[in-house]
Amino acid sequence: MGGQAKGKKKNKPKRKNNRPNKADDECVVLSPQERMKLRMHEKAKKKTAEKYSAQQLLEKAFMRAVELSPDVGHSKYMYLGQIHTGQEAVDYYTRGIQVLLSTLDKQTQMTQPQAGAAAPLDEGPELPTVKDVSVAYCSIAEIYLTDLCMEEGAPDKCREFIDSALQYHHDNPEALQLMASYLFSTERNQEGREYLLKSVGLWLPAQKQSAASSSTEEDMQNDIPPYESRITTAKLLIEAEEYEMAVDVVEGLLEEDDEVVQVWYLSGWVCYLQLEKAKDQQEREGREVTEEEMEEWKALKEAARLHLTNAKKLYSKLRCDDQPLLDHVEQLLGELGGEMEGEEGDPDVDEDYEPCSDEEEDDAEAPMEH
Repeated sequence: MGGQAKGKKKNKPKRKNNRPNKADDECVVLSPQERMKLRMHEKAKKKTAEKYSAQQLLEKAFMRAVELSPDVGHSKYMYLGQIHTGQEAVDYYTRGIQVLLSTLDKQTQMTQPQAGAAAPLDEGPELPTVKDVSVAYCSIAEIYLTDLCMEEGAPDKCREFIDSALQYHHDNPEALQLMASYLFSTERNQEGREYLLKSVGLWLPAQKQSAASSSTEEDMQNDIPPYESRITTAKLLIEAEEYEMAVDVVEGLLEEDDEVVQVWYLSGWVCYLQLEKAKDQQEREGREVTEEEMEEWKALKEAARLHLTNAKKLYSKLRCDDQPLLDHVEQLLGELGGEMEGEEGDPDVDEDYEPCSDEEEDDAEAPMEH
């Protein structure tokens, strides 16, 4: 967006400029579609600037809260950990965990029945739980898998924090998935696969049941990991060659939000891999292709083309900046016969979209290696 308007000079009338404005001159040669894209992009830039201004105000507010009551309330530390990176984020999360544990210890003392005293009422929904401690440890472990992965002793620290997360909540899907990521990164693939399947088994069946019954029960929704975490789930399932389960995860993501380029890419990628796996199996068996197999292969190919086409179109509309992902999409489309023609699979884009960037993609990790 342009800078602030300059102040007018006193006693000097502004001379009318009859020369065409460069930006206006460029708009003259733009097509209606291109002009619309330009307006949408400018609107998105303005919205992004407003978002970062709001984030800065929130950061100041939470820093003020830390000054006023450093030992009460863990949420401010969790937020500050989210908006910072590296060791600074680790420090905020660590302080938040200390406050959490202190609060839980006080709650335990208060809930212990005393002689001649009635037991207190059940804990309110706003009070912290051991699950909050587990989630906080997961946040630190994830930093040692990403930002601080090159630090000395990073793998050991990562494993330590994952173990702590599981100690406080052994059925935390995010902690189990982090353990799977850690084990895959250390080439202990079979162990990683076991943790991954256990993690997914804790929430995917419930999500599918909820979708089938159109249920919106809060408890069921709370057990489902965040959107970005489920993108990582899909990547890990693809890495573990659990393609059918990966399809279920990706379908759930698309139903929730169909304006995420990486999700369309993963959906097309997994269909492509299913097709290649089916062809390899048929070749190993050394037999003729059945009519049923031909139909299945055709369906997989068309699904892969459709979803990868959607990924490419959405990439352009959202003005994304992830060249490796785009290169792989185009490579796969080239092998599958090119983009799908027509507008059937063209995903709608909300007018209030925000252009994606490498910074935002970091939350869902980088695209899979290929």
